Amino acid sequence: MSDQFSVTVRSFLEPINQYLDDPEVTEIMVNSPDEIWIEKSGKLQRTDSSFESEDALKSAINNISQFVKRRIDEENPTMDARLPDGSRVHAILPPCARKGLCLDIRKFSAETLTMEKLVSFGSITPDAVEFIKACVYGKMNIIVSGGTGSGKTSLLNAISSMVPNEERIITIEDSAELQLQQDHVLPLESKPPDKKGKGEVPIRELLKSSLRLRPDRIIVGEIRGGEALDLLQAMNTGHGGSMGTIHANSPVDSLSRLETLSLFSGVELPLRVIRAQVTSAIHLVVQTSRYHDGSRKISHISEVLPLDDRGEYKTQDIFVFKQTNIKPTGRIEGSLKPSGTLPGFLDEIEQAGYDLKKAIFGGKKQRGK
Repeated sequence: MSDQFSVTVRSFLEPINQYLDDPEVTEIMVNSPDEIWIEKSGKLQRTDSSFESEDALKSAINNISQFVKRRIDEENPTMDARLPDGSRVHAILPPCARKGLCLDIRKFSAETLTMEKLVSFGSITPDAVEFIKACVYGKMNIIVSGGTGSGKTSLLNAISSMVPNEERIITIEDSAELQLQQDHVLPLESKPPDKKGKGEVPIRELLKSSLRLRPDRIIVGEIRGGEALDLLQAMNTGHGGSMGTIHANSPVDSLSRLETLSLFSGVELPLRVIRAQVTSAIHLVVQTSRYHDGSRKISHISEVLPLDDRGEYKTQDIFVFKQTNIKPTGRIEGSLKPSGTLPGFLDEIEQAGYDLKKAIFGGKKQRGK
């Protein structure tokens, strides 16, 4: 990226540079020129910083829009962009933003979050890591589910790092955030329309293209449109071990969300057919949650079961977070515990050659898929 732009944008964003430089700050929310909030160590707090005027904030937004060649004006009052350091930017103009110009910056972390670090943070246990590693090795299809700011992309990155080095991995994202270290990674990034509204290349088109590029794995940074159906069909037709993230509040909700997004594809399929595709394609949902103390933890690791007798989604927790205490500081304590149930796809993992110790589950087998 342009070093000149990096210097210029830092000049325009001078009132918030201290937060851009603070490693404990993950997000900066400018609600108006004189109202700036940050998320620091998982908690929101208002700052005493401000821009000199609305014109000063507008100049900063215009500087970013000119560099990324995105329109932001009365006809197009919102803008997505990325700063030179990889941070994601979203801006909204008035009157849509009723307090005046608003700007949100979600900072990009150059430090890769590993499973070892997640264990040290208390977000996951070694046994749960071992189970996920076995699922990746056995080419189970995995969905990482969670709400906004729950750490879905970071978790997907950590899980993706378990893919064997010799495999060809194709990643598809709206904004490049995944940092895979394997030798054979082909990253694809969607392209928004230009100032004339032309030249858009959406996630769905890239997903269809990826199927012609001999992928061993397809990893979608965020599933949020009709590409859900294309991914399900890819998973069901020989592209095992694929992964993606989705906005949902529980494992069952994530399956319903995939169903809803599949309906946006424009392909007319009976609901029961879509549901059957969801349950046959997805093996595992890893649910990440953001708790009241600001911490992010994996709350469920759940197997997807066949539809029940009423045609409804059904999951079985393999690991689930059990809260044990709340400290006087408000910090939540607890850990992922095995549910006592073996996954129904355990035989597939063993047939792939992975020696997974059943003791980590602490119970007897219940048939899944």
